[in-house]
Amino acid sequence: MRGPKPPPITLTPTQRETLHQLQRRQRSSQQLVRRVRIVLEAASGASNTRIAELLDINRGQVRTWRTRWLEAAPRLMAAEEEEKAAAAAAAADEDESGNGVLITEEVVQEVLADGPRCGTPPTFGPEQVVRIVALACENPRDCGRAVTHWTPPELADEAKKRGIVASISPRSVSRFLGRGGFEAASDTLLAQQ
Repeated sequence: MRGPKPPPITLTPTQRETLHQLQRRQRSSQQLVRRVRIVLEAASGASNTRIAELLDINRGQVRTWRTRWLEAAPRLMAAEEEEKAAAAAAAADEDESGNGVLITEEVVQEVLADGPRCGTPPTFGPEQVVRIVALACENPRDCGRAVTHWTPPELADEAKKRGIVASISPRSVSRFLGRGGFEAASDTLLAQQ
């Protein structure tokens, strides 16, 4: 039994060209290219089932991106109008100082980007992590420590003492400095325990 026909997507020439550029660009992620293809196929009149079969994904993904595109249509049109107005103003002023990034392209990429995910927000901000890594680059003796190399407990204690963080475990410090599954530097910044 056939279900209801999905709502159609209508693309402006600018949107279509932007999507084709993103699809052809070598630095576009595969995830972005797949989403672009979903929108292009939907605009050509393909059903969700047909697109899912063509791209070897489930219908729910197709439905999600079709819906996201349709919900963003007013925003996309506004970006396109803004871009046309900016181009007209630049032509009138003969000003070539634009940054070369198209407004429509930015909005299309935002529409096709992942949305916010649920879950616990990060405990430590990027600035705190950078300050802890910078602390690890300092000589522990300059901080009044009786060790020649930082250990995770010493770094955690010093980070709390300096007010970088209210509390932090030695394990979190290790993770920031590359001992937790990825290397932050070619040489570890911590003393071996």
